[in-house]
Amino acid sequence: MPRNAPVNKWLTRLDRRIEAAVGHSVDRLWQHRDRGLLDESHTHLVDAHRALVQAETTVAFYRSQLNSLSSGQYPVDGALFDRIERTVGLLQDAARNRDERQTQAIAALQPVETAARHTAPRDVPNLPTPDIAALLAITQGAKLHQNLLTQQLYVVTASGTRIPYSQLQRLEEDRLVVRDTSHPVTAGQPVTLTDTGRAALTAPRPATTPGAAPAPRPGTWPAATPARR
Repeated sequence: MPRNAPVNKWLTRLDRRIEAAVGHSVDRLWQHRDRGLLDESHTHLVDAHRALVQAETTVAFYRSQLNSLSSGQYPVDGALFDRIERTVGLLQDAARNRDERQTQAIAALQPVETAARHTAPRDVPNLPTPDIAALLAITQGAKLHQNLLTQQLYVVTASGTRIPYSQLQRLEEDRLVVRDTSHPVTAGQPVTLTDTGRAALTAPRPATTPGAAPAPRPGTWPAATPARR
């Protein structure tokens, strides 16, 4: 398959099993992998699933090629027979590779399924949306700074987002984040997520119904906007 061909998330036979084991969508699981929020077993599962998706994409590519060759738009001659034979061979190779990747993905999924059956639900806080947004911003890198003139404390993330110090204090009290106090605050103290913070982000969250969103706590970021009448 061409290297520059886009990789789409083709539906695999394991997607539903994966979502049942982790408690949320495959898309969200991939996002957690990219943010470095997963443990070793879940990281291995995502990597194996991505390889399976790539293999499924390759199978679909050559199957589409074969359908095109047999559509009737090409003259029936020796050149067409050669192209069909070559494409069938490539499709067979892709299917064998897909089957191997699926076996590897199943092997990576089994310990996750076992842990989900035998592990009690994690005791993680039910966070409001502003706190979730703050934690996601902190995953990209963040530091606590102090303004030398005003003495004001604030967190600045790698994306440039500012998080109020009051919100940082609350997240620390909930043991969701931790500061590296070995650095002076004037130079910037790194702020990172704790295991509880990562668990709070990766834990399944029920969908909220319109009008039932909880009111944000005072001082949370971003500030809530009043509902329109």
